[in-house]
Amino acid sequence: MDRYGDDVLAGDWKKPPRGRSTPVSAETGLVVEDVETGWCGAVVRTEKAGGVHVVHLEDRRGRTRGFPLGPGFLLDGAPVVLVAPRAPAAPPAPTRTASGSRAVADHRARTARGSRIWVEGKHDAELVEKVWGHDLRVEGVVVEMLDGVDDLAAAVQDFSPGPGRRLGVLVDHLVPGSKESRLVAEAVQQPGLRGQLLVVGHPYVDVWQSVRPQRLGLTAWPTVPRDVEWKRGVLAHLGWPHADQADVAQGWRRILAEVTSYTDLEPALLGRVEELIDFVTADSQDR
Repeated sequence: MDRYGDDVLAGDWKKPPRGRSTPVSAETGLVVEDVETGWCGAVVRTEKAGGVHVVHLEDRRGRTRGFPLGPGFLLDGAPVVLVAPRAPAAPPAPTRTASGSRAVADHRARTARGSRIWVEGKHDAELVEKVWGHDLRVEGVVVEMLDGVDDLAAAVQDFSPGPGRRLGVLVDHLVPGSKESRLVAEAVQQPGLRGQLLVVGHPYVDVWQSVRPQRLGLTAWPTVPRDVEWKRGVLAHLGWPHADQADVAQGWRRILAEVTSYTDLEPALLGRVEELIDFVTADSQDR
């Protein structure tokens, strides 16, 4: 039997009545009370101002007040030290590009080759860039716009394809009997182009149709009457604005936003673009 009882100085005799403060991350929505002022509110943001970390608390009336981040807060009646929340970890670098090829990390874009890929218009170029942009920069391939193929033969002649200067062309609506098929035939029949020029095409009226319709909530692209401009007819079917060219541009941006990888495109376009990339990068004299 201990005649003198417990040592009053034994143990954590300096411990405050409410306990010692523990660190807590000041995550958005966390409800705490400032001990000094009694202000109670939810964390809405943290920031660094004038070299001091500040936490902003919003009370139930929607009023906001800032306090120095650190000790002096209660969480469910227990003392806490608010600390800045950790920044979210950077997502791992993708191992595949949007085209499905293996991503090349920390690669500087190659100096442009003499060879080129031509597409008909801005929308074609933007779609190719979104899906194949990484691959093209690794290979040093430049994609240029033609603004239509009405003068394709003359444009090819001006470019003068040859060793180290191959030319690949992607044409819309390249089907038998079409105007495009006749213009392409005139271009490729010029002398001296064998093995230096490749013209391929897809069957779609416009490159918009190469996007799988399911990406837009459709089972198929709509049939547009011939007396209606095709793109505006499509936008009208979707219930989107279609009064002028600005509406067409906005509509394309919405469609392009739905394309995240090659799986969102039709095989008839995928195969042709891959064929062109292989063609213009296969020339050993191309530097």
